[in-house]
Amino acid sequence: MDLTQLEIFRAIAEEGSVTAAAERLHRVPSNISTRLRQLENELGVALFSREKLRLHITDAGRTLLDYALRILALTEEARERVSSQKPAGIFTLGSIESTAAVRLPPLIARYHQTWPEVELDLSTGPSGDMTDGLLAGQFSAVFTEGPPRHPQLEGIPVFAEEMVLISSLNHPPVSSAADIAGSTIYAFRANCSYRRLFENWFARDNAAPGKIFEMESYHGIVACVSAGAGLAMIPQSMLQSMPGRDSVLAWPLAGKRGHLHIWLVWRKDSHSANLQAMVKLLKSDRKIPTGQPESDSIPV
Repeated sequence: MDLTQLEIFRAIAEEGSVTAAAERLHRVPSNISTRLRQLENELGVALFSREKLRLHITDAGRTLLDYALRILALTEEARERVSSQKPAGIFTLGSIESTAAVRLPPLIARYHQTWPEVELDLSTGPSGDMTDGLLAGQFSAVFTEGPPRHPQLEGIPVFAEEMVLISSLNHPPVSSAADIAGSTIYAFRANCSYRRLFENWFARDNAAPGKIFEMESYHGIVACVSAGAGLAMIPQSMLQSMPGRDSVLAWPLAGKRGHLHIWLVWRKDSHSANLQAMVKLLKSDRKIPTGQPESDSIPV
């Protein structure tokens, strides 16, 4: 099993067909099929199931893909470290939705202006997906709620954030979770750290929400809350940036329970020039909240 086989395997897994993978890698389909067959014979397992012109990855294939992504990411990092100390090439970033929408646009614009040879690739999703993607080698770094709790991760706090409870305009005052026990709430999927904060807020007050509706966007959440269909907890910075901010009331959580920090997080074995440049830029902008601990090994 060599790097070329892993690159071919990754392309097939991501494209879903030999033909698309061949086009992406500028190879003939017969070569792609042969290399895949050799890899499957070497491993003694089927990596894909065949259905007409489509390939569906098997459980064994998913296991290999996890390793392949990490191996290829480390290989690319090694090339960068050895060949150049100047930021260049693809820099894959992940971010939770609210940070990407409110905090990152000016930061990314300045990064691009400073290092035009870097191709920034930004993906967004729930915090759990971002952490999993980082560990799997899909991202070079991610912006997510911190501090990181996985032993393979480290990072620095970069943005102060406050979560607020939002309700319709005619809703009575809310001072604790007990005030809205049994109420319908709107939230993202269970792997979202903001949802966990919301649920923990109820638990600390020995209260419980009613029906939990999972939503895919903040705009949808605010629209439902403004119509009086339930309540939600969202970042104050996100609410302030939305057109519907005047259609809801925002209630702070008592005892500053809604205060948290967004961190830039990376794997401990990752110290690429692109990552170093991002950390330097964040420090020069004085974005790092005062009084917060930094990693013992910031790659700068």
